[in-house]
Amino acid sequence: MTQHTTGAIAAPFIAPIQQIEPQWIDGNGHLNMAYYNVMFDRAMDVFADSMNIGWSYVTDRGGSIFTAEIHVRYIREIHLGDPVQIAAFLIAADDKRIHTFQELRHATEGWLSATSENIMLHVDMGSRRTAPFPPDIMAGIRAVADAHAGLPRPDGVGRRIAMPVRAKA
Repeated sequence: MTQHTTGAIAAPFIAPIQQIEPQWIDGNGHLNMAYYNVMFDRAMDVFADSMNIGWSYVTDRGGSIFTAEIHVRYIREIHLGDPVQIAAFLIAADDKRIHTFQELRHATEGWLSATSENIMLHVDMGSRRTAPFPPDIMAGIRAVADAHAGLPRPDGVGRRIAMPVRAKA
């Protein structure tokens, strides 16, 4: 994965390499679908920390981000022993939402295994309702969005799920 730096902001954000855990392998001999989400979530935790909206934000500022929608695509099987690395892109943000896209790749060979597209909501943990990000947090999110805006749009962003339409013979 190629990462560019704008000031101190990495674009895209590259999470640390993760290893597949043996109990995550299913009867088909590959990574079970649920654990792709675990790895995407772990990478998102690190990405959120980089934007000051990680777990310390919950206790220090009383805000959090909740996932509202997620779309995972499974592109190529990944197996036990395969190191993986996730690149995270901030596609868009407004005062209450962030739109992210993640690519899970084989860490040494570079091929794409899966993608995850997410809409997350900012929540005031006192009221447990959506609320605008505080101005200083929003400024940081905008800086990341600006750094990521110059990247090529990842393949699959905004893709919807549907059965292919086949022409009648």
